[in-house]
Amino acid sequence: MTSQREPQLYVNRWGDTSDPAPERRGIRQDACACFDQSRPHPRARVGFHTERQDTSAPGWRRLLELIDEAAADGREEFRPLVELSPEERRQIVTLPPSIARLTTVRHLVLYGSNLVRIPPEIGAMTNLEEFTPYTSYRLHWFPYELTRCEKLTRSTVSTRALFGNYKLRPPFPHLQPPLDSVTDLALGDLDPRRWGTTAVHRCSVCDRPIGQAGLQQMWISLRVATDVLPLLVTACSSACVAGLPSGAQDYIPTPHQGRVDQPPSDWD
Repeated sequence: MTSQREPQLYVNRWGDTSDPAPERRGIRQDACACFDQSRPHPRARVGFHTERQDTSAPGWRRLLELIDEAAADGREEFRPLVELSPEERRQIVTLPPSIARLTTVRHLVLYGSNLVRIPPEIGAMTNLEEFTPYTSYRLHWFPYELTRCEKLTRSTVSTRALFGNYKLRPPFPHLQPPLDSVTDLALGDLDPRRWGTTAVHRCSVCDRPIGQAGLQQMWISLRVATDVLPLLVTACSSACVAGLPSGAQDYIPTPHQGRVDQPPSDWD
């Protein structure tokens, strides 16, 4: 009698991510021409995506409901895009601040999203262990607050889509000059073309309200979980900027405002 071994099973990391059923397939992601994601163009002119979130869109309203449900039932894995039609997914260009309520979520899956930015409130997801925004080709940077997710150890990111990635070294958008006062700045209604985001409320470093001090934005590339990510820092003072860590190995070693020389790309 021959003994037969049980076949070994492997985890399919992508089969149940967020691909809709055949009857719901359609265009779910807009094209992005910020820079060539297939070959290096280190002197390309780049900028921030200018889209603003349409908060009246059905996809946005449904996403708010899904976050409420996830916060209420305390789930550990959150895959909101599987619940949306392709058209609804295209309507989502950022996440709502209410993601701060998802404190039990350990795995956040945003596979194939149409996101162009993620809000700093992601830093409140203190139990996050795995982050999967893979094939989100319009997502070129992340908020520095992501470093507050101290349990985050695994990530799957399309790194060729990132500013300053080691494969292609696309440039970083040039940031605005530091401000000593924000009295004349509408912090809740910013121009994303200039600031990268539509609202700024608290310092990325010390968490103090920005309105009580100045405003400085900096880029820094740090290893977060599996990947080195370009992080946008919104700081309230030079002291907070001075307290930032050094950049990741083989990346720009200090915080910067863009338009700087980078190490050679892996392509070279």
